Amino acid sequence: MPIYEYKCDECGSIFEHFQKITDKDLDSCISCKKVGLKKLISSSGFRLKGSGWYETDFKGKKTKEDKATPKSNIVNKS
Repeated sequence: MPIYEYKCDECGSIFEHFQKITDKDLDSCISCKKVGLKKLISSSGFRLKGSGWYETDFKGKKTKEDKATPKSNIVNKS
């Protein structure tokens, strides 16, 4: 569930509210209880952290030695 930021036109209070996307926007201020809120557009606090979120996390780990010498399918029969 996203967190929305609101500003009251009456008292100037700015606050965040945790609500579903489908919930109706708030209309009365939690501080002064008057009607006159505006939903603010703000940057998201959502970040992808940890392993598994990047393309490089799914690729095999190669050492410098593996990159320098290509693998060969030739079998030495002595």
